[in-house]
Amino acid sequence: MNRVAWMNLLGATALAVPALACATTATRSDFGMADGHKVEAVTLKNSHGVSVRVITYGARVQSLVTPDAKGHEADVVLGYNSMAGYLDQRQYFGATVGRFANRIDKGQFTLDGKHYQLTINDGPNSLHGGKKGFDMQVWKITKVTHGPTASVTMQYVSPDGDQGYPGTLTTTATYALDEHNRLTIDYRATTDKTTIVNISNHTYWNLGGEGSGTIMHDTLMIPANAITPVNATQIPTGKITAVAGTPFDFRHAKAIGKDIRDGHSKQLLMGRGYDINFVLSHKQAAKPRLVARVTDPHSGRVLSLYSAKPGLQFYSGNFLNGTTVGKSGHIYRQGDAFVMEPQIFPDTPNQPQFGSAVLKPGQTYSNHIVYQFSTTKAAH
Repeated sequence: MNRVAWMNLLGATALAVPALACATTATRSDFGMADGHKVEAVTLKNSHGVSVRVITYGARVQSLVTPDAKGHEADVVLGYNSMAGYLDQRQYFGATVGRFANRIDKGQFTLDGKHYQLTINDGPNSLHGGKKGFDMQVWKITKVTHGPTASVTMQYVSPDGDQGYPGTLTTTATYALDEHNRLTIDYRATTDKTTIVNISNHTYWNLGGEGSGTIMHDTLMIPANAITPVNATQIPTGKITAVAGTPFDFRHAKAIGKDIRDGHSKQLLMGRGYDINFVLSHKQAAKPRLVARVTDPHSGRVLSLYSAKPGLQFYSGNFLNGTTVGKSGHIYRQGDAFVMEPQIFPDTPNQPQFGSAVLKPGQTYSNHIVYQFSTTKAAH
């Protein structure tokens, strides 16, 4: 897709520059060790003060620095300065999650008449790939590029039977940053045996800067008419219910915290806040479209998210419990970040009315995610 088409598609408000006037850079470095393997970092940086550092442990976003409305730069991603923090607690900060993002009921599913049992790591369920998902693996860098768009591609080969999943799954994660302040993540996967796949990213965002406190004043827009309500273990009930007249109606932008304490909402009580899949469509879209926009009124930073996936899990940082000291030296507490995961619906392998999670040999799974950073006038 050419530059003009991308601008029309995304409605970008970031500064436009001549195509060859500037170039983003990619810098490779060491970040530490995990499981006896060297963990590397690649920092992508453009000429507008936006930079993102990704590390090979969990193919994750370790930091993202972007200017506010007054030009002041801040890191807007929760995480740690060293490997010790990531190894000490499994919190999915910035991580690629898979083989199956979100929850699978009791970690069980049937495929081609065969029953599979996955590892259990979330009450009675399997969450984000099980006990040792993609977020805990050291990925291999296969390509680093510079130019109008700088990128890094990482690969992980998950063996047949890994965490209970069938098939050898070869997955790549490509992170790219351009001169229009767009970070894209392109996930692709192939298999040698019929399997299930749902890969997404689990970055915790705070547009005021990580460690700056609550995100409840941020305004959120999600153009979804419905959600998939869940039971007491956070598994979808199978129903699809309208957001109209509920705290889950973000079709018109409102503060994240506006309705989060609505005691009449059983869904909010069970999730301790927002932790729900929004129904954007009933099947994958033909191309990425706007699926969410978050604005921090104090800094003026705006994050617009684009994806073709039918679902978006929105999580308001409900289980950050005040025991984590982040990169800034500040404590991360409940509601100090939000997560947005473009995906297929949770527990789809057990709920065929949601679609299909099946990937067969010869097919390629893909999830293309675009984060657009811009600014608006900040509050005084």
